[in-house]
Amino acid sequence: MTHYDYQEKLEELWKTGVERYNSGRRTVENIVDEGEEIFLTGIGLNVIDLFDYVEDYVLEGEPTWNTFAAICEVRRNYFLQCQEGTPSIHVVKMDELPPKEEETKGIRWLPRIIPKAIGKLRGELEPSIMYCCGGDRNFFRSNDIHPAEFLRVAWSYESKPEKIIDWVVNRISNNLQQ
Repeated sequence: MTHYDYQEKLEELWKTGVERYNSGRRTVENIVDEGEEIFLTGIGLNVIDLFDYVEDYVLEGEPTWNTFAAICEVRRNYFLQCQEGTPSIHVVKMDELPPKEEETKGIRWLPRIIPKAIGKLRGELEPSIMYCCGGDRNFFRSNDIHPAEFLRVAWSYESKPEKIIDWVVNRISNNLQQ
């Protein structure tokens, strides 16, 4: 695993993934080759991480490469610093997430996005869960929060969800005042 140029390798893999998806390679099993999968694993990602973001980008125009790269940067740093390069064996399952319509302090989706963000940080989301899916993007857009920024906040307060909630409430309040 090289660290110096991993971003360039990740960007090349992103571009290759987009090309492959557009050419008909539209499954997790065939979006990367073995060497590429080893590279992803070395930075704390799974093939589904690349696949989901490439698929949404091709079909919906977002998340863009820049957003994907920023999210991967936070995940990679957490993986190398906090997990010391060892993947978690815990898996967050879809039925463990709060319902989509649930609110906290009047903010829809907030109870759901917090465990998704922490699960993304730790690399624990089951393959059917995508951090920064369409619903997440709606939450981020509506509240003027970048997905990678939210991941960094989740990292800062991962054992104190009430602090994450306070941060979001303050962000929304500050946005309204501007």
